[in-house]
Amino acid sequence: MTAPRTIAYVDCFSGISGDMFLSALIHAGLPQETLQTELAKLALAPFDLDISATTRQGLSAVQLKVTSKANQQLRTLPDLLAILDKSSLTDDITRPAASVFQTLAEAEAKVHGIDINRVHFHEIGALDTIIDVVGVVIGLHHLGITRLVASPLPLGRGFVDCAHGRLPLPAPAVCELLHGIPVYGVQHTQELVTPTGAALLKVLADEFGAMPPMTITTTGYGAGSHTLTDDQPNLLRLMVGTSREADESQRILIIETNLDDWSPEGFPYLCELLLARGALDVNITAIQMKKGRPGFRLQVISSPAHGQTIKETILSETTAIGLHFREEERLTLERELIKVSTPWGEIGAKRVISPSGPVIYPEYEECRKVAARQQIPLQQVYRAVMATEPKEGR
Repeated sequence: MTAPRTIAYVDCFSGISGDMFLSALIHAGLPQETLQTELAKLALAPFDLDISATTRQGLSAVQLKVTSKANQQLRTLPDLLAILDKSSLTDDITRPAASVFQTLAEAEAKVHGIDINRVHFHEIGALDTIIDVVGVVIGLHHLGITRLVASPLPLGRGFVDCAHGRLPLPAPAVCELLHGIPVYGVQHTQELVTPTGAALLKVLADEFGAMPPMTITTTGYGAGSHTLTDDQPNLLRLMVGTSREADESQRILIIETNLDDWSPEGFPYLCELLLARGALDVNITAIQMKKGRPGFRLQVISSPAHGQTIKETILSETTAIGLHFREEERLTLERELIKVSTPWGEIGAKRVISPSGPVIYPEYEECRKVAARQQIPLQQVYRAVMATEPKEGR
């Protein structure tokens, strides 16, 4: 098992923008002083961060606005990369931020048919967008978030006015950025996902989908500037927590077939063969098949990487002429093989970290050998192993 690590889930139920993401990080624990100190290393023209507490449909949140008396500059991608390069920020901040700007610039250049280094557009040249992108990276780094998972993204309809004129929603750059990312349409006629928000998730999110297994430690809400219909709060929710993930694959392949003309006496050999070829578990169940014939359902659990070998073995070693299979997720507890002291010497056992604490589980083969050697009941050996005081988890 891996050590516990900090992960976060970005719940984009009302979309995402750069300022909403940064606001949610502040609400989740990013200190304002830390943010301002780090942003000052960009050596930009003077600006102010207007960070205020607000509510949306009774939910407390943070809303961020960037203001400056300096004139906005129309910057290109090389300009932005130069700002990062000349800053005193660490590589842990500048590298991801540069990747976000690069990704955003590539999308804008493609949809407008312009060379990436010659594109002048307000979306990434504006001061507030620079603050949003760099600020989000600072926030993730400060909170120690090592894995970021995002929900599918809702896309509104209608039109939005920007530097290029009136464009359809979702904005063309957003459509380009969200290739390969799960989305769904909604009836809101506002821009729910901005190019900056899309680029941040495109680069920084490790995956998209349901909330991963985690122990939540804090939740932050970042407020947007829209008023949505149906009293839907214009918020981005960020749930931060810890996760202890298993070393083995948590994505598994379930392979099944029904057999009505196969003798189960070959099952022990088949089971050994499948386990030797990468199966994680094998079981067989008696079933009643069509026309009242008795049969068996063979189920094999495997990692996707061993799937083809497992399928070929089943088709070769049984009378199956077809298989059905599916991928699923699983959750396993941290465990390790240990030795415990008993009246008959050391015996191998399994130490499992359950939600309520460590537990010792006997290993059948180890206990069987001791019981046979000592001519004592197997359950007596089991009880001796289980009575061992488990040590605290690592």
